[in-house]
Amino acid sequence: MKRDNNRLKTLLEILFVSSRLGLTSFGGPIAHLGYFHEEYVRKRKWMDEKGYADLVALCQFLPGPASSQVGIGIGVMRGGVLGGIVSFIGFTLPSVIALILFALILQGLNVADLSWIHGLKLVAVAVVAHAILGMAEKLTPDLKRKTIALFALVGTLLWQTAFSQVGVILIAGILGFLLYREQTDSDDTKYEFPISKKFAVICLTLFFALLIILPILRESTSISWIAIFDSFYRSGSLVFGGGHVVLPLLEREFVPTGWISEEAFLAGYGAAQAVPGPLFTFAAYIGAVMNGWQGGLLATFAIFLPAFLLILGSLPFWNMLRRNPKIKGALMGVNAAVVGILISAFYKPIWTSTILKPIDFAFAAILFSMLVYWKLPPWVIVVTGAVGGLLMSLF
Repeated sequence: MKRDNNRLKTLLEILFVSSRLGLTSFGGPIAHLGYFHEEYVRKRKWMDEKGYADLVALCQFLPGPASSQVGIGIGVMRGGVLGGIVSFIGFTLPSVIALILFALILQGLNVADLSWIHGLKLVAVAVVAHAILGMAEKLTPDLKRKTIALFALVGTLLWQTAFSQVGVILIAGILGFLLYREQTDSDDTKYEFPISKKFAVICLTLFFALLIILPILRESTSISWIAIFDSFYRSGSLVFGGGHVVLPLLEREFVPTGWISEEAFLAGYGAAQAVPGPLFTFAAYIGAVMNGWQGGLLATFAIFLPAFLLILGSLPFWNMLRRNPKIKGALMGVNAAVVGILISAFYKPIWTSTILKPIDFAFAAILFSMLVYWKLPPWVIVVTGAVGGLLMSLF
């Protein structure tokens, strides 16, 4: 009984701390990692510096939302698998609720005719431009990786199919493997994760099985929720580089099919910048636009499920993987390709459907400066964008 009480107390503590972070963590994945470090490492000392660095490195290595996976991993180390689930719920639920409500409010309105929605689309221009600059500086520091990024940019712009991002990522991984396979790591520190290798193998098997089975079920049945689940699951499985990179995958899954209009898509993407928590919760907005709050919850579960399976399946093997120079080299190539994919998404659909007049470019430049140089909070940028969109419609 005492053991059960202690476990319940631990889970409630995880839920309380992660919920507070979910309500206050603005600024994207890099900012989230800073908040996590302050709360979990410096303040509560649930992990040491080295353990936290190891966990962040693993989550950067895996596809999916890095900050969410770090939060799940910390929950697992603190309270087992159930602790990881509780940590995820606390960090994610606030933004899921906010974006579902936003989608429900927009229902019945003609999004294309709402001037403040155009302002939110301009916010998306500023946010993605900022993400591109930051990621390019970090992930393409040398000429080889700049060339891989250029290849990814050209490939995804000129070859716009359902498999273009996957193909580009695979080729970039091969190039990285060939060009950077001599990378070395002198770090011999090991960190223990409380997950058995048997359970990890089950999680990884399930991850790949769903990736193969869901498209087959989608083609052989006419059940709409299977198609929706497949699209979100595949998007969550193939995203390297965080929430901003999920944009082209989701846009090409849902806009051409007519499930959501381009105006509504970009409006939601702009609104997603105003809420705390992971940007992957943008899926909740898309799901709610298509099928109400039930669709929002289904989309959230589908897009985050790969992140869960991958982090739980990888933790026990991380000490071995992180020292493999060939795997490190492949990852360097993939990360460089992420930059090119992001630039491609920045041009289409964001730029081509948003920057229509000189005043659009001017206002986007103001929003960019507010975000990058003046360091104003994201919610201020979003409110300014919405108000500016209303004012611009008067001229």
